[in-house]
Amino acid sequence: MTFEIMKLFVFQMVLPTVFITSLWKGTFHSKLDWMIQAMYTVLLTTWIFISSPWDWFSYYLRFILLFFLLLATYKSWKKIQSLPFRIKYNNRLKMSLSINVLFILIFGAYNVFTFSGFTTKGDAIELDFPLKNGTYYVGQGGNHVQINYHNAYPRQQYALDIVKLNKFGNRAAGIYPEELDKYVIYGDRLFSPCTGSVLEVRNDLPDLTPPDTDLENAGGNFANLLCESEDVIVYIAHMQEGSVVVKEGESIQKGQPIGLVGNSGNTSEPHLHIHAEKNGEGVPIHFNGRFLIRNSLVW
Repeated sequence: MTFEIMKLFVFQMVLPTVFITSLWKGTFHSKLDWMIQAMYTVLLTTWIFISSPWDWFSYYLRFILLFFLLLATYKSWKKIQSLPFRIKYNNRLKMSLSINVLFILIFGAYNVFTFSGFTTKGDAIELDFPLKNGTYYVGQGGNHVQINYHNAYPRQQYALDIVKLNKFGNRAAGIYPEELDKYVIYGDRLFSPCTGSVLEVRNDLPDLTPPDTDLENAGGNFANLLCESEDVIVYIAHMQEGSVVVKEGESIQKGQPIGLVGNSGNTSEPHLHIHAEKNGEGVPIHFNGRFLIRNSLVW
């Protein structure tokens, strides 16, 4: 896990900082040089801003990164005002220009893929958000694997993984603590997102110490609900051991308590997993009219 944390830090902080600093402090031969470098720097930073999970180091850092980009773009633009639009390029400069254009194509494609995940093809169902009293953050969500790894699996293609943020914009006290109570969402009460009936529950699996997982019982402690108004099954997973307060076969009302957020099943840390299915296919969900994607906040 240490390697994963370092990889995320390099991707979120080091990589864009290197590119942005290069734009700010770099030497340009022409306005065209500057335009090409500015373009791929903006595309890279935008892609990281929208597609990277920002709850580990702080949700607010993404806006500092964006400010740094805007400042660097402005400062570097002021430096190139006296330069010609283009010059005659030698072979070395042509090669450099070609590499920079390749960066534009790559980062441009990444942005297109990511933005394509902001909308859905099918009709979405409307549910009540199942958590209250806090600032909740979507770690996995959307309609593309760039922002939601569940999207690769038809049944869970619109699934959401949700955590809770503290006042510093972090999901936990520490980067990846082993103590469950250091995760802000752990123990939060869950409420039924719809009126319907309880199809199936499980309540006896232990809460695991991060990063331990239970691959054999992927959903952990869960409640599967049949929502009568939408005729879909809603799956709520990874609940705390012994916390599920609904029983199979009973009716349930929208807003009725279900259980507590835990860390059971195939999960790397405490969070809420929720998705909806109809006839074995994932169904997009709207909460208060919103289709939530990675980095969305719910208050």
